[in-house]
Amino acid sequence: MSRIGKNVIAVPAGVTVTLEGQTVTVKGPKGQLAWTLAEEVEIVQEGGELKLSVRSDTARARSMWGLSRSLVNNMVTGVTTGFEQTLELVGVGYRAAMKGQALSMQLGFSHDVDIPPPPGISFAVPKQTEIKISGIDKQQVGETAARIRRIRPPEPYKGKGVRYAGEQVRRKEGKKK
Repeated sequence: MSRIGKNVIAVPAGVTVTLEGQTVTVKGPKGQLAWTLAEEVEIVQEGGELKLSVRSDTARARSMWGLSRSLVNNMVTGVTTGFEQTLELVGVGYRAAMKGQALSMQLGFSHDVDIPPPPGISFAVPKQTEIKISGIDKQQVGETAARIRRIRPPEPYKGKGVRYAGEQVRRKEGKKK
């Protein structure tokens, strides 16, 4: 039994869930998301909650059961509250600013790095050294944050670079004299 898969998903008021075959569509105050379940997983809507179950007892079916439950739950959470990821810029002269909808960063290169937001993603810069990425799709928010971090990942000697908020960077000792 999947400990994650057997949990029910509560559907809050204001959220509409539509089931068409294996396709699940979730519509809420922040937007709409759709995803197609694997053939091994079955979904049933009972009142204000969703229940997932497996059609056969195979290893793949059990794997897809927990995965499907997590993805549908993330869809429900995304259309109600949304997701947010925070990045920090650490380093002398490292800063970010908004250029219209795009994010412009100075990261020690000879040029500014401009990143247009993907569809469904928005950037905010509350401080020059802090970037907030928000959207309704958890996977897309995380992927966008990872792509920005990949431009200048934190280095182990001084700790300079783009890091997730609260990330601990393992530091190395410098050259010995």
